[in-house]
Amino acid sequence: RTKHEQYYMCMPADSSYGQVLPFPQPVTFGQSALTDVFCQKPAEAAAIGFVLGKLGQVDRPIIWVQDYASRRENGQLYAPGLRSLCITQPVLRVTVSHPRDVLWAMEEAATCASLSAVIGEVHGAPAVLNFTSTKRLVMRADASGVPLYLIRSGDPGVLSAARARWRVASLPSPPNPHDSQAPGVAQWDLDLFRARGRNPGRWVARYDPQAARKADRLSLVSRSDYGPLETGGQRIPNSAER
Repeated sequence: RTKHEQYYMCMPADSSYGQVLPFPQPVTFGQSALTDVFCQKPAEAAAIGFVLGKLGQVDRPIIWVQDYASRRENGQLYAPGLRSLCITQPVLRVTVSHPRDVLWAMEEAATCASLSAVIGEVHGAPAVLNFTSTKRLVMRADASGVPLYLIRSGDPGVLSAARARWRVASLPSPPNPHDSQAPGVAQWDLDLFRARGRNPGRWVARYDPQAARKADRLSLVSRSDYGPLETGGQRIPNSAER
């Protein structure tokens, strides 16, 4: 059998969507870079939950920058919600008025290699958020090794230098195994519509805070009409294996 076939044989097929794959942390396709995460619906927290779900596997501080429009559209961080996504590390909030200040703060924060990540929120498609400004962020992320995430609400997806670009929407949670009247674990519909080094695709992300290992809390379930999140039949290594 080929290595590709052997890889599939060892993966569990325990979902109606397809095979469950562990979601490596951080998802930077081999190197730290900028990731765009788009909200598919207005005032939806799926994109924020998805990013925080990935960062619940690390321990160093996070810097979170919001402009005025994103605070009005998406609200502010809620401490109990952070704990439900296993965010126990310090989160340093920076609130600014203009999108250009978000980009400046992210660029400056990216020089601090002791951070887990830098997250910025921008609403709409302001003129300052262009290919040149996002390329500057990518260069800072590559130099410091700190992953950057730009959460973009109300944005149709204008040109960007981000190494990965996701559209995220909420999905109904599966049944709770302990209480039929209670919601189950969080689920999100993920659409990877642009990425360097791999093909686009669409998956279901499932976050289980009760998973035994941190690396198993966030998993991807490939839909039947899309391929798994891999390149050339090789499993993506997690950060400890790089």
